[in-house]
Amino acid sequence: MLKPHGKDLRKGRVSLDGQIYLVTSVTLDRKPYFADFRWGRVLVRTMQHHAEIGDVESLAFVVMPDHFHWLFALMGQCSLSELIGRVKGAAAYQINHLHEGAFSGMIASHTIADEAAPTMRLGRVWQKGFHDRALRRDEDLRSVARYMVMNPVRAGIVQRIWYYPLWDAVWVE
Repeated sequence: MLKPHGKDLRKGRVSLDGQIYLVTSVTLDRKPYFADFRWGRVLVRTMQHHAEIGDVESLAFVVMPDHFHWLFALMGQCSLSELIGRVKGAAAYQINHLHEGAFSGMIASHTIADEAAPTMRLGRVWQKGFHDRALRRDEDLRSVARYMVMNPVRAGIVQRIWYYPLWDAVWVE
């Protein structure tokens, strides 16, 4: 199996205070974990937390069933790689915790030898690495955000973006 060029993605990655980045990260094997609204909200709350504590100025995001896009200005509290690692790690931890809770009542009905017993943890949620693009100062951020958040419409998940719950942009009131 060929691995994505993760090392190539990291070559030349620079974390600059105030730089605006568009980041994309994908779930392991593109499993649609975020089709479950509760799990999608976990990721949204995690991104919002990092905006609240000053790691980023969040400009826009969309959480798709198997990936997310996030447009933000990095505020210098940590590097880009550290930030995305923290977001993905915290979201995976919380999603695994929710998943464990969903199966807590089912475990009692299975013996240890029962191969059909549900697994308590999902385990890894994310593919390694992420894709980032540093935006130029002259780029139209609203157009970038608009294109990004229209992903659910282009994917045929909803007919209008207003019907999709897992997105936001600072330009929307």
